[in-house]
Amino acid sequence: MPDEFLCGTTTVVGNGGDVIEAYAATPVAPTGAGGVVVIHHMPGFDEATKEIVRRFASWGYAAVAPNLHHRDAPGAASDDAAAANRAAGGVSDEQLLGDVSGAVDHLRAVSGSNGTVGTIGFCSGGRQSLLAGTGLPVDAVVDCYGAFVLADPPAEMNRPSMTIRDRLSSLTAPVLGLFGAEDSYPSPAEVAELDAILTAQGTEHTFVSYDGAGHAFFAVDRPAYRVAAAVDGWQRIADFYHEHLGQPQGWGR
Repeated sequence: MPDEFLCGTTTVVGNGGDVIEAYAATPVAPTGAGGVVVIHHMPGFDEATKEIVRRFASWGYAAVAPNLHHRDAPGAASDDAAAANRAAGGVSDEQLLGDVSGAVDHLRAVSGSNGTVGTIGFCSGGRQSLLAGTGLPVDAVVDCYGAFVLADPPAEMNRPSMTIRDRLSSLTAPVLGLFGAEDSYPSPAEVAELDAILTAQGTEHTFVSYDGAGHAFFAVDRPAYRVAAAVDGWQRIADFYHEHLGQPQGWGR
């Protein structure tokens, strides 16, 4: 069958040479397209993340999600590992770049790949997808409602500095940003400012903000889910990756 893929838990060599857990899905037949690094949200390396990895494989792209919390609680449930990671201060930007770099290397080694790699992330992963684009040689970046790109979290969140404002000038890959017009993190004002910054520095990008949608509108298992926004968003992601990672031969949408 032209849409067969293999999926399951594997490992990648992450930051500092650490071997970390990951989840991968790879088309059985070569498709001539690139791969996608899926950067999980703060709740962790969960079933929702793995479902997204499988979605990309069903479209004909090899995909992998590194477990960013693996070091904090190896083998633990995603919620426990996420809690341990928060207690340890969260994933550092250096560690994120190293772990995603290992995932990129994993995808570029897939037989039949054209060598291109994109990133995608949701919530904290959206910010980290942009971060990866500023520090790694990737070919396409998708940011789904990533917060604290331009400003630090409010004091009541008790989180360390997170802004990557000073890194944005290094962002050369094209960007697709998908946001909720009723979100607070990022707010419409922050999205507009980021749009202006990328426009001024000449970074190719497309931003879409959905009326009636707030944070996590892609999450089918949450009250925040918005069908129209999610359906349109997935189509835009498919079109974006077709343009920048290649259109898989005889696969997916």
